[in-house]
Amino acid sequence: MQAEAGDMREDERRGVANSVVDSVLEAVEERDESRLADLLEPLHAADVADVLEQIAPNERRELLALWPDGIDGEILSEISDSIREEVIETLPPEVIAEAVRELDTDDVVDILEDLEEPQQEAILDALDRADRVAVEQAMAYPEYSAGRLMQREVVVAPVHWTVGETIDFLREAEELPDQFYHVILVDPRMKPQGYVTLGRLLSSRREVKLTEIEEDSFRTIRATVEEAEVAYIFNQYHLISCPVVDAGDRLVGVITIDDAMNVLDEEHEEDILRLAGVGDESSLSDGPFATARQRLPWLVANLFTASLSAVVITGFEATISQLVTLAALMPIVASTGGIAGTQSLAVAVRALATRNLTSANAPRVVRRELLAGLLNGLGLALILGLAGFVIFGDHMLGIVLGMAMICNQMVAALGGVLVPLGLNRLGLDPALASGTFVTTLTDVMGFFAFLGLATLVLL
Repeated sequence: MQAEAGDMREDERRGVANSVVDSVLEAVEERDESRLADLLEPLHAADVADVLEQIAPNERRELLALWPDGIDGEILSEISDSIREEVIETLPPEVIAEAVRELDTDDVVDILEDLEEPQQEAILDALDRADRVAVEQAMAYPEYSAGRLMQREVVVAPVHWTVGETIDFLREAEELPDQFYHVILVDPRMKPQGYVTLGRLLSSRREVKLTEIEEDSFRTIRATVEEAEVAYIFNQYHLISCPVVDAGDRLVGVITIDDAMNVLDEEHEEDILRLAGVGDESSLSDGPFATARQRLPWLVANLFTASLSAVVITGFEATISQLVTLAALMPIVASTGGIAGTQSLAVAVRALATRNLTSANAPRVVRRELLAGLLNGLGLALILGLAGFVIFGDHMLGIVLGMAMICNQMVAALGGVLVPLGLNRLGLDPALASGTFVTTLTDVMGFFAFLGLATLVLL
């Protein structure tokens, strides 16, 4: 009953979302600026961004022309990278300038990274001098590094302060970050020594030293560390924020959990897209030519690898001509092996991404997958063997089918683990080309095992 109610609420939410988009499109078509504002202004920034992403490019341009002043910094930061540049090009410069002034430095850097140099310069010119310097310093760090991810707005307190001194400082401060979770304790050289959560700060007596209530989870991250490493650290140690330091261990910024989790989501999304061979920047907002351009190289690569299967089949042309039934049964062995390889591959790539699969436990994982492949192969062999006997009246054909299935299931299980492990050892992204290699391996071995055994046993 609860599940049904939950499904109904989810359907209602989807219905509301669809109705909002339809209403927005109607207002755009009718050039009704007032109605458009009434529809969009009550929405959360992320929901406005979703509306912009769901509609066609020409409709998006018309919407922005009708409602340019409604796009603020929060909406701009929520918009997908794939259409953000288009939105910025459409909006008047004064709207962009006002929008970016509202943002923290990490959000400004996130926007700038995907823009061309003239657009970057226009946004930098709109910032206050202090904010511009902070953003330019962050942009000086390597792309996809902690330095690009961090925000420069931090709350610090000398390590010798008490709770009362810190609270008084926070009350009197002219400007504080919109959101922060820790007060970072620093020494006279601005080196972080620990941090205190706001909850512990507000629940402690004024005379208590900050060092007495600091968190055990304290750690720092170098500004040059890759953002994937940052996401792993946050996920592994359950952090909500973490100070960022330079080469001299001096505080330069802080990364908060929302930015770290965005990176984690992006990493997962890239892995899924790469496994499917559609490029790591594919988006529903892409046009047909951009979509085809992203996918064609992988299709061409697969075309060449599939040719290997054709070569194997050609080598058994005489066998197939004598027993035509084999041609109808070949795809069963190959396709089932391909599915098994994809299953094993998905588990291995995910485990490598989360660092659960390492050189220490790789032998155990390989043995497990090999045994699982053997057991799956035995189960499928029994089904195929009986089917071969019942349908074709040939028990030997059933035995050949079963043996080929066992071989290919074991090859698929091994390939699904060893291929991504090998690519990872070479410093390559295991999600990038594993799918093509594993599919080719299972196809070639499936055809070879089935036709080879048929040649030995049936002829």
